[in-house]
Amino acid sequence: MFAVASRGHLPIIPVGRMPRRARRGERDAWVWCDTGEVSPKTRWYWLGLALVIVLIAIAGVAWHQLQPFSTARLLARLPTDNALVLAVDFRALRSAGILQMLVGMGGAEDGEYRDFMAKTGFHYQRDLDRALAAFAPTGKFFVLEGRFDWPRLRAYAEEQGGGCEGELCRMPGSVPERRISFFPLRSGVMALAVSQDASAALRLATPAPDAPALQPASPVWVSMPISMLRSGDNLPTGTRMFAHSLGEAESVTLAFAPEGKGLAARLDVLCRTEIDAADSAIELTRVTNLLRQLIARENRNPNPADLSGVLAAGSFRSDGKRVYGYWPIQRSFVENLFGGASQR
Repeated sequence: MFAVASRGHLPIIPVGRMPRRARRGERDAWVWCDTGEVSPKTRWYWLGLALVIVLIAIAGVAWHQLQPFSTARLLARLPTDNALVLAVDFRALRSAGILQMLVGMGGAEDGEYRDFMAKTGFHYQRDLDRALAAFAPTGKFFVLEGRFDWPRLRAYAEEQGGGCEGELCRMPGSVPERRISFFPLRSGVMALAVSQDASAALRLATPAPDAPALQPASPVWVSMPISMLRSGDNLPTGTRMFAHSLGEAESVTLAFAPEGKGLAARLDVLCRTEIDAADSAIELTRVTNLLRQLIARENRNPNPADLSGVLAAGSFRSDGKRVYGYWPIQRSFVENLFGGASQR
């Protein structure tokens, strides 16, 4: 049976399914949902559906946590503004035998590092897989991927006069104005900072929304701030003329990769215009030819075992707004570089 509206404008409502009136005090209100009239089967259906949604959300978070950090994800956490950014793929260097070669050239570790290894169980040759670092005006920031014994690291921080609050650990550095802080981004990834700010590592807790898109495929690469190239400060002797040629660039990246029995360095420069790129390539070539002439005036040949010989072997070209450079690096130069460093 149906109740029909007298004017013909209201909907036809089944009489047997009329919503019940509200209780006293709820005038002219209809109670359209009465959980007491919901069947147990329907309740279990909605409870089951809610449980499935929660489990899917938990599984999604767990899956995301288990995914390896890409270089872009790690880089997004570093303060790269006006900073020198360095990336080293230790896993790739280890697989190619280069890491073992470099360690052998560098000589034995100093006593302080040996003490650190003994107390923490961490050795970069074995345990470090990848490192990204930003050397910024406000400090040195690192995101390290590898295998860490967190309880021993926490104990080491406390032994050195520091302490841990939650997951963040702090400890004094080699000088009073340098404070070391670190915490796990996850079990196999460490955020670490050396700065006047005792809690500087917390800056690495979240990625920056405007992170740079630097992702060279080489196992070692460095992105240099333009301010450093313009000033020439902290650059090796003999490289400042090359750096001056790039003072108006927008970005400069230098990558190193194995090539034959040695290495190769590849320069990638982004300029503002195609004309700027062509001019920079011409200037870099001019500086290289000048260096070759200076070496020839001394009746010498370029020596691939020293920096001047490496720089004299460079070649450059422009393509659109980019400048590409290439330097072959002999093993003898690497041996001199790391052997000399170990003797200092």
